[in-house]
Amino acid sequence: MTIRVLLADDQALLRGTFRMLIDSCDDLEVVAEAADGAQAVDLARTHRPDVIVMDVRMPGTDGLTATETICADPELAGTRVLILTTFENEEHVARALRGGASGFLGKYVSTDTLLEAIRTVAAGESLLSPGATRALIARFLATPPPRPAAAAPGLRDLTNRELEVMKMAADGRSNDAIARELQLSVLTVRTHVQRAMTKLHARDRAQLVVIAYQNGLVPLAAPSPRPGRE
Repeated sequence: MTIRVLLADDQALLRGTFRMLIDSCDDLEVVAEAADGAQAVDLARTHRPDVIVMDVRMPGTDGLTATETICADPELAGTRVLILTTFENEEHVARALRGGASGFLGKYVSTDTLLEAIRTVAAGESLLSPGATRALIARFLATPPPRPAAAAPGLRDLTNRELEVMKMAADGRSNDAIARELQLSVLTVRTHVQRAMTKLHARDRAQLVVIAYQNGLVPLAAPSPRPGRE
């Protein structure tokens, strides 16, 4: 099955480079290109892509606003957003994840990493670059938004095992690591994750992690001194 991709970046040369790279893969296909966030929203509604590779800083409507609009649209529930940007900072990561993005990468990544990231988010998994660490997520996603968020509907419907797996996923552990620790098969872990997503109306694993932090299911890491800029 071919993964259909929408590219959203204001740099035409970069979009062209990404298109050639993606279209060179048998399982990937670029279906449209957008030069700004508003165009990305319109093209997403027209083409219903599986994955949108979204830049953050674009003229007019920026990529984060476009991501929030796309992920809030029930008609685009099957579309995943992968943020790819030069400006990888904590506020962008937090807002992207709150807005429903499934992944966040810096533009410095290798071509192989980008292609695998597209496949990862298309499969419903979450993906964060090394810059989006667990401590960062804990510090920013657990910070209350301007209006207090209500408890996630369906949280009480989770079984003890589903809740346990959800907490471990939010703690940054992979399905393989969870399976080893709980002495379960990877397939069983995936089933628990999927059931938790269904009950919580989470579009993917990244949103499941956000819900876990926002509802206090994962202990917050104490903020550590920030290192100097690289």
